Amino acid sequence: MLKLCGFHVSNYHNKVRLALLEKGLRFEEDSGVHPSQKDDYLALSPMGKVPYLEVDGTRLRESAVICEYLEDAFPQKPLLPRDPLARARVRELVTFIELHMELVVRRLYGGLFFGRPFSEETKSQVERDIAKGVRAFKAIAKFDPYMAGKELTLADCAAFVHLPLVTMATKMAYGRDFLEDVPQVKPYLKMLGERPHFMRVSEDRKAAQAAMAARAKS
Repeated sequence: MLKLCGFHVSNYHNKVRLALLEKGLRFEEDSGVHPSQKDDYLALSPMGKVPYLEVDGTRLRESAVICEYLEDAFPQKPLLPRDPLARARVRELVTFIELHMELVVRRLYGGLFFGRPFSEETKSQVERDIAKGVRAFKAIAKFDPYMAGKELTLADCAAFVHLPLVTMATKMAYGRDFLEDVPQVKPYLKMLGERPHFMRVSEDRKAAQAAMAARAKS
């Protein structure tokens, strides 16, 4: 039995959840698990992060590792192409989205969302780095109609959860959406959002965000 542990506001949790749903796999979910540096949680997730996946008593951490495991263990409905080069191109897209875009703007999240201000130096460095990331992403994304071509892949699961955060963070920090330089993004995300599993994950994320906001006010 598979059990996904994390919370519905986490983009990396939602990436794995989308992969599980799109692959049609049966799984349990504990959506009340949050990152922590406490010893009891580090025993479950040594970096203190989410998500992690329990597989018959064994735990896997890191969303990329989990998604690769799902592809290897459950190839019946793949989210990676069979051709090795095409598989590598999907992994390339996911890496560009995560390493060169989402993790870049993540350096601003503390100040934008959690009251931990960042320096002007950090803001300037992120501005330079995200501009390079968006430029590179624009060069390799296909939007035909999916991120890697004709078929839905793991790149779409990643894009759906990460790209809106790039938009939100750059708007808040710099007054403009850096993804406006890639005009295909908005209709692409709208198209994905109309798929039942993507719609479900999006609705659950919004509900979880509303619940968090309500708890913060109280």
